Amino acid sequence: MNKYISFFLSLLFLSSCIPLRIAPSISDYNVTKGKKFKRSLSKRQMFIFEDPKEANEFYNYVNTKYHLENENVYDDVPFKINGEQYFFSFYEVEIPDKAINFLPFVTSILFNAATGHFEDAEIADPTMARINNWYLAIEVYSDLEKDCLKTDSLSREVVLKYLRALKKEYLSTHNYNEVVFKN
Repeated sequence: MNKYISFFLSLLFLSSCIPLRIAPSISDYNVTKGKKFKRSLSKRQMFIFEDPKEANEFYNYVNTKYHLENENVYDDVPFKINGEQYFFSFYEVEIPDKAINFLPFVTSILFNAATGHFEDAEIADPTMARINNWYLAIEVYSDLEKDCLKTDSLSREVVLKYLRALKKEYLSTHNYNEVVFKN
């Protein structure tokens, strides 16, 4: 009986995927240091949320909403809150899930064992499975403050309110020309 249980458990282990890295799941948004989220980002605090849309959709949204005509769309996008001038930059960030799948490796060994071809056998390597997860990271600054999302920033609350509204509008809008008429 123990042989069957150990065989079943080893078969289950070898046929499953072993996760190496799991991308974070963000239900609404996070405000965290960019470097902490992904090393390639800056050390400033960032407003980060999952992007379920296709690549460059946020670029098209920002370009249309702020009438940028494809100039400086990623950096120094100007906006005003209560008459105060702010700027934001955004980054499209990919964090893939990684897992190792041992099933091709195990099946090739079992096939070679069944056929008796060990000398010239091709043994498949364990495969790497990847699932991409995309996020948008937005940093906000002004002429007065380098980082408007810092916890001790004077404009943190109004900027967060603006970014939450921006995120909601982006996710709910499918035709970005509608945004022009809302403004």
